[in-house]
Amino acid sequence: MFGTFTGLQGNLFDQLDRLQRELDDTFGLWPQAAELRSPGWGSWPPINIGATPERVDVYLFAAGLDAAELDISIQQNLLTIEGERKIEYPEKVQFYRQERFSGQFRRVLTLPEDVDPEQVNARYRDGVVQISVKRREAVRPRQIEVK
Repeated sequence: MFGTFTGLQGNLFDQLDRLQRELDDTFGLWPQAAELRSPGWGSWPPINIGATPERVDVYLFAAGLDAAELDISIQQNLLTIEGERKIEYPEKVQFYRQERFSGQFRRVLTLPEDVDPEQVNARYRDGVVQISVKRREAVRPRQIEVK
């Protein structure tokens, strides 16, 4: 439908994609604190967040990362994950397309207010970091029996 415009190499969508990559390379991805229900667009690494009445689980999809190099911290209800993905390529390689992210990253997530920052566990398996934060016992729902 859109075809190729005169004076442009490739089609319009290829040019828009190229422009987006150039803007991201120039200005970087805008760092932002993301709410639990609204993560930032274009953030890396991708995450999933799930919750039960007992805990909140954050799954960080981080294939190719050295887990020992990750810096994970929690202060009150802010979870911060920082690190760097290093990818080595042969010298004098020319890329026609490069979609794999490399470089430093930082994700900051706002967790629910009832999490306990003293009860955090993290583990790395098969390229996925699972961070589990327990909820405070005092704020968990209790079942009340009617007699």
